[in-house]
Amino acid sequence: MLPKIFNWTGNSIAALLLLLMAFLPCSEMAGRLFFGYSTIGVADFLQHLTLWVGLLGAVLAARDNKHLRIAGDFTFLPKFLRVFAEHWTSFLSAAVCWSLCGAGIELITAESPGISESFRHLIPGFIENWLEPFGLFELGNTLKVGGLIPIWIAESIMPLGFGLMALLFITTFPNKSIWSKIIIALSLPCVILLSIIYPEAPSGFALIGIIILIVSAALGAPIFVFIGGAALLLFWSDGVTTSAIPVEMYRIVVSPVFPTIPLFTLAGFILSESNASERFIRVFQSLFGWFPGGVAVAVTMLCAFFTTFTGASGITILALGGLLLPVLLSSGADEKFSIGLLTATGSIGLLFPPSLVVILYAVIAKISILDLFKAGILPGILLVLPVCMMCLWKGRKKLGNSEITPFKTDALIKSIWLAKWELLIPVVALVGIFGGFCTIVEAAALTVLYSLVVEVLIYRDLGIKKLFALLVKCSVLVGGVLIVLGVAMGLTNYLVDAQVPAKAAQWVIQQSWSKWEFLIALNIALLLAGCLMDIYSALIIVVPLILPISALFGINPVHLGIIFIVNLQIGYLTPPVGMNLFLSAFRFNKPLMRIALYVLPFLLLFFLVLILITYVPWISIGIMELFK
Repeated sequence: MLPKIFNWTGNSIAALLLLLMAFLPCSEMAGRLFFGYSTIGVADFLQHLTLWVGLLGAVLAARDNKHLRIAGDFTFLPKFLRVFAEHWTSFLSAAVCWSLCGAGIELITAESPGISESFRHLIPGFIENWLEPFGLFELGNTLKVGGLIPIWIAESIMPLGFGLMALLFITTFPNKSIWSKIIIALSLPCVILLSIIYPEAPSGFALIGIIILIVSAALGAPIFVFIGGAALLLFWSDGVTTSAIPVEMYRIVVSPVFPTIPLFTLAGFILSESNASERFIRVFQSLFGWFPGGVAVAVTMLCAFFTTFTGASGITILALGGLLLPVLLSSGADEKFSIGLLTATGSIGLLFPPSLVVILYAVIAKISILDLFKAGILPGILLVLPVCMMCLWKGRKKLGNSEITPFKTDALIKSIWLAKWELLIPVVALVGIFGGFCTIVEAAALTVLYSLVVEVLIYRDLGIKKLFALLVKCSVLVGGVLIVLGVAMGLTNYLVDAQVPAKAAQWVIQQSWSKWEFLIALNIALLLAGCLMDIYSALIIVVPLILPISALFGINPVHLGIIFIVNLQIGYLTPPVGMNLFLSAFRFNKPLMRIALYVLPFLLLFFLVLILITYVPWISIGIMELFK
């Protein structure tokens, strides 16, 4: 266990930076709209704050064992295999983090032209790389963040963050045996010795290493360790400096639109940790609870709303599952249907504004975020509508009149009045964006600030302690996501440099596929990607590979984006490794395959909608053109 002072310090810094990310854009927007001035450097500071929040959050995730993983709990394995898996995945995680730390140091060293070459030659390269950021050499880079802070200070969080994560994989290892910690601590000398003995990777080593990484991911290694380790091996095998990984991480995280990810995630956390969900369910129950299956419809609408803010990471399942399952059961729904519904709707709102997944795809594909949101309106409705129809069918067939309560106008008005401030939250964001009053980043920050005012000052659901805990939890989630995106961007950079997209496009041409055959193959490939990867790393890695190929068939990149997101959403529910299945099994304390069985009817509905969206482009493109 770490001393309390370190835990408190890390939590406090992460929470403070997250709040600062919300207040900076709001102050910039207020100055521009009401006082006619813009503060120089705010956007630059905000983008680099995203980098710091992401890395600090990743450190906290390593401390709390909250990094995203493909594999679940292996309690069914023999004890000696579980012990081996725990030691090996921790050792490998620490080794990859030490290597990424060294790559980050190499990046800072490369931006230090003030060091004389003669002085460099006196010190072995690997020692120079490790000592450089600690002020032992002159740092000559003159670039500054916002014109004030040297760029190398902003970048220093990358080697520092990875180094701290490596230490945490050692010190927080669950086995208290000192020998266990010594074994994992050997990861550092192993990395150093390997870099000395093999300046260039032995032939075939990269392939063996990637196979080991795949097995390790199956044993429970974090996703970022698998992707980051693969990127390190591939760059090393090609004789390319591994500093390309932190370079790409820096490039994607400090992009202008990227701060929306932590900001909208924070807004979702504020709502899920307050009593907002209870007020929303009263509104939806008043609207739909007067007919059979109406409560299930209300739950579907509520989950869709929360998923737009929290993304596809299963936060909706974890945050609302415990609240909504008793509501469904008390309405007369059986456990099988109720758990299946809550699991399926945990990612059902991904196409609606202000979905983080839509924003990320638009950034990677370099298309208009607003166009993609417009294109997602009808497909999003088509995903929600069949679930609602199933709820109604289930209600009439099995529930009878047990859940029917008479429709009462006064109850509806009362529930809307009670939740009026929260019902305006989407309006605040959308009016700001589509009305041209603010950028999408400012709209995200405004949503956070408005949510804070509503939940802390108006409803008073969040006290100081609860708000602080919420900020820490949000930082952990953001860090777990952004670290995956960062290392995935490094892997993508390698794939692009190796001309993998061009070679893949050439292979597709040789197959003489029609457009429709390609779309079938694309759906199958994306479903597999959604099963095996989290949606964020899948976007970063797969989108650059698919875009050039789809262009050969004349597929609109906006239409491709809708197909992509719907596929990955379904992949989250596809056995055996769909991530939402794991989260639901954890939340409802049920075997994973039983959860998969509960979800199966909803999964079949989503497949039908996917086919419709794929082969009728007007559903997305037509609506986008209509609103232009």
